[in-house]
Amino acid sequence: MVFANTLAVLAFQNYSTFSILQSRIHENWARFLGSSMKDDLRYTPSDCFETFPFPNLTPDTEERLENFGQEYYEFRAQLMQRNNQGLTETYNRFHDPDETDEDIIHLRELHQQMDRAVLDAYGWTDIPTDCEFLLDYEEDDETGSKRKKPYRYRWPSEVHDEVLARLLELNQARYDEEVRLGKKTQKRGKKT
Repeated sequence: MVFANTLAVLAFQNYSTFSILQSRIHENWARFLGSSMKDDLRYTPSDCFETFPFPNLTPDTEERLENFGQEYYEFRAQLMQRNNQGLTETYNRFHDPDETDEDIIHLRELHQQMDRAVLDAYGWTDIPTDCEFLLDYEEDDETGSKRKKPYRYRWPSEVHDEVLARLLELNQARYDEEVRLGKKTQKRGKKT
């Protein structure tokens, strides 16, 4: 195998971190701060991972995230093996509004449960996790071609925007605390 220079490997030995990084919470952050190639996210660790404000975990929330992450990971792995499909094909089915396979529906439910656990770890119990099939972007179809629409199974814009606003606020609060404690310095309005 030949891996691209854009490959990012994040090595963790727990499912609680997997839950957080696999959640829609982190996906919203990464899509906001990451770069793109065409319409695809390019995950850049310096922008998407290093700046991400992880929740402060208690032993109870860590255990909950560990359990949901492990269940999601193992079910997804078994599903891919059973169907002889990789991540791309599995998630294409996950985001397809016409997909009614009960295993894919169960994967969506597990993802929603994992998102709920991550939101709860932040203390954001008021944010709903219900998803809809929404167009990721509008296609300009002047050619009359029959391309498949770019649907994603995701949160409505209001939920997405609320989560992103809270993450940005938390990131700023943590930065301000680091400056206050002398761990970071501020230069001419720029954060370092």
